[in-house]
Amino acid sequence: MINDKELKFSKLTFLIPILSVVIIWFVYWVEINFNYNFNKFGVFPRTIKGLRGVFLSPFIHSNTSHLFNNSIPLFIFLTSLLFFYKKVALKVLAYGGFLTGFFTWIIARDSYHIGASGVVYLLFSFIFFSGILKRHLRLISLSLVVIFLYGSMIWYVLPIKDGMSWEGHLSGFFAGIIFAFLYKDKGIVKEEFQFTETEFDDMFDEEGNLILQEESYDVNHPEESDNVK
Repeated sequence: MINDKELKFSKLTFLIPILSVVIIWFVYWVEINFNYNFNKFGVFPRTIKGLRGVFLSPFIHSNTSHLFNNSIPLFIFLTSLLFFYKKVALKVLAYGGFLTGFFTWIIARDSYHIGASGVVYLLFSFIFFSGILKRHLRLISLSLVVIFLYGSMIWYVLPIKDGMSWEGHLSGFFAGIIFAFLYKDKGIVKEEFQFTETEFDDMFDEEGNLILQEESYDVNHPEESDNVK
């Protein structure tokens, strides 16, 4: 666990998101310039050969629009994940990415499913639900920003658009929920404020009652106490 004071940017906070976006654009550049078609390396449900897409499909995109639409949210969500959830970020990305692809392999239609959108939905779902579950002000604020910017994404877990892998979106969304619950007690925690005790606190007992100080007064010889000769 980490507290609020340990939240700070590191090289990996930006390096991994930038590298991820560069890689998917590079793969697409290779396809275009060398006349390749990597769609066959995507997830093809319920076939042994199609399992390779669990690992490869996030790097493959059908066109520039598809690539661009995934690049911006991928960068934003990865940066948020690595900054606020640095202790579990790589586990969420690796295990969650695998689970997203595997769920897609199980439930999807017989077609090649490609693109980083499954991972985008994984990160979207994890960041949103994790912030709510942790009840941490900063994380709740982040969740509200995420839902404000990308709340419309929720509709694309349904089959409302032809040619779109809504199954991959749905798989990533559920995988994000799973990991939000698994890691709800890990990562950032709210630091509890601790009061510093002063001499004023010593005037009260554990129940909050005022402790009366006894005066040194000799009842039998009051004149000695008053230093009267």
